[in-house]
Amino acid sequence: MFTRVWQGSRSTRTQHVALLALLLQPALLLIDFGHFQYNSIMLGFTLLAMNFFASGHDLFGAICFTLSLGFKQMALYYAPAIGSYLLAKCLYLGPDQGLKLFIRLGVVTAATFTLLFLPFLPPFAPLSGILQPINRIFPFARGLFEDKVANFWCASNVAFKWNTWFSRGALVKLSTALTAVGFLPSVVGLLYSGYTHRLTAPGSRVKPADLQKAVSAPPPFLSLLPYALMCSSMSFFLFSFQVHEKTILVPLLPLTLLLSGSAGDSETFELAALVNNVAVFSMWPLLKRDGLGTQYIAMLLIWNRVIGYNPFTQPRSYLRSLALAIYIACISLHILELILPPPAPLPDIYPVLNVLISTPVFGLTWLWSIKRGVEVGWATGGLVRASPSPSGATPIHGGAPVLKASASMESTSTTTSVASAGVTQKKLWRNTVSGETTGRLRAWSWAEAQKMSNLPPSGGGGFASSSALGGGDVEGETGRVDQRRSVTVGYREGAGILRTASTDAV
Repeated sequence: MFTRVWQGSRSTRTQHVALLALLLQPALLLIDFGHFQYNSIMLGFTLLAMNFFASGHDLFGAICFTLSLGFKQMALYYAPAIGSYLLAKCLYLGPDQGLKLFIRLGVVTAATFTLLFLPFLPPFAPLSGILQPINRIFPFARGLFEDKVANFWCASNVAFKWNTWFSRGALVKLSTALTAVGFLPSVVGLLYSGYTHRLTAPGSRVKPADLQKAVSAPPPFLSLLPYALMCSSMSFFLFSFQVHEKTILVPLLPLTLLLSGSAGDSETFELAALVNNVAVFSMWPLLKRDGLGTQYIAMLLIWNRVIGYNPFTQPRSYLRSLALAIYIACISLHILELILPPPAPLPDIYPVLNVLISTPVFGLTWLWSIKRGVEVGWATGGLVRASPSPSGATPIHGGAPVLKASASMESTSTTTSVASAGVTQKKLWRNTVSGETTGRLRAWSWAEAQKMSNLPPSGGGGFASSSALGGGDVEGETGRVDQRRSVTVGYREGAGILRTASTDAV
């Protein structure tokens, strides 16, 4: 369903490879089918919520995410991003339709939570029974971190003993503050994008009927959602209280989704493949205790072969060189652990070295998600406040400053054409609101936007965006970026969604 909804404009072969990259993700398979847990259900509900958001069904998306939260508390890592996205859409729709959507989302979420917790509420249980699930959701009594997890607290604990210098209460407050600071950029980015893209900005002339249609359509800042999910979840993994090794599965979901839509020589692909491999490596102490050594090696080899990733080829970028050095460190640690037992005074030396190798990779990934969120928000016009034109006509949303895709953002066959698309999108929106070539503006409507795209409906019937996951229009057979294609947003009757249509604008 994900490949149909988010990658409906891609080739069938590309969709199949993307599906295999998701289904064969080694970290998830090893934990759920080797360590025997059910994280895939929680992640599946979240992915289903993303699909509903992409098709404009926000209420169903809210229900699915609430079910994800109810199934496993680790889904709370996504809550700041999901909540900010829905609130940003309410801002985008304006005070009338936005307030109605906000109330509906609140009612649906509260009703779903009530049904989930009904067995712990009177008359089915005493009122104190609700404390049982709450204590498990927030396990403050279990310590700052569990085992040797590759996050900030465990890695820094090598040099600074946090439990010695701070009380548990102080550590709870400190970890909460650092976690909030960590996901704050994603929250601010989404909310500000919703405000700058609002349809009821001063001077706009959006018709009431078209505004009603926009309620059941994804907003133009949907492409920020995967980066916000990654930023939020990685912030929780690195800085929150009581983190387990397997919680790295939560930030791996949006990162693997980004990988599935990227070209093989892009920055996104390189980083996503590296982090997926290092994530499996970071769980090695847990997998070793479960006797999953053979499966550990086999799944890594199979998955990297399926996605066409070979980290030991000649480095073509600084990222590839860094990845090569990290892989050499991982393999060297495995060999050292195999031939030399740990010294008696340092029985945990190998798990600690594992943490010190893995944590910097996850920290850089968190910073990268912030950087990419800013770039995508800038390119989609989310960092430019909408202002009415002198003639009082409809403001042109998506009018981002001119950005050109370069090696600093992606490689020459980059998976994201969103920077150049922001410029072309500005021109296309200008054409949409322009009635004549003389430049005289007329009232804007969804129907006219669709006429401008002049394209047949997508076969997948979904959100066929080439930039929804930060990816460009990459041909599956050759991995070539078709730079002639850019995007414009138009409302397609019958589907009830905003469709990112391709057009030969460049």
